[in-house]
Amino acid sequence: MSTTTIPVIAIDGPTASGKGTVAQRVAQQLGFHYLDSGALYRLTALSALRRGVALNDEHGLAKAAEHLNCHFDGGHIFLANEDVSSAIRAEEIGNTASKIAVLPMVRHALFGLQLSFRKAPGLVADGRDMGTVIFPHAPLKVFLTASVEARALRRYKQLIDKGFSANMQDLSEDLRSRDARDMSRTSAPLKSAEGAHLLDTSDMSADEAVKQVLSWYAAM
Repeated sequence: MSTTTIPVIAIDGPTASGKGTVAQRVAQQLGFHYLDSGALYRLTALSALRRGVALNDEHGLAKAAEHLNCHFDGGHIFLANEDVSSAIRAEEIGNTASKIAVLPMVRHALFGLQLSFRKAPGLVADGRDMGTVIFPHAPLKVFLTASVEARALRRYKQLIDKGFSANMQDLSEDLRSRDARDMSRTSAPLKSAEGAHLLDTSDMSADEAVKQVLSWYAAM
């Protein structure tokens, strides 16, 4: 099977919109592979911080991205042979990832790695440019969003559950900053892809969102 005929469901959206949870569950139900593209930027951020690469060193950051020694195993993410699933979810890593994601050289360095996740029987990919840049010909594209308030509450609960400290006001301000940064960057800005279904999950459970995406896929 040619990779171009392997089905892809591209789910894009802002930080903490719930796209990761929805994408994972859709992939599980369909028996598809799953790509958390945001994790690749977080892994790059973690690797760069550990190497002491400055955030204004675009070449150094791109090199860190190009030589990522990472793999995904179920719900775990490994950098080299270290399980960094929790480490990359820290707010410092998330903020750093958001800052380096605006850099064209970093995005270019991760382009091929993201394409390599397209394997039979199919792929569900979540991120910010899955439907616009990485998989522009995906048969199903979804732009999943939610209000800042709903997203801040979700992120608050996630952080508390993982044992991190969190403040609702700080989280709301951080989300607004990330949204502005993601939508205004010159390289692959966050936006709804042409032909994408809009899914606002502000008042929707994860199960309801998953059901809607599966319904759209079944109707193709």
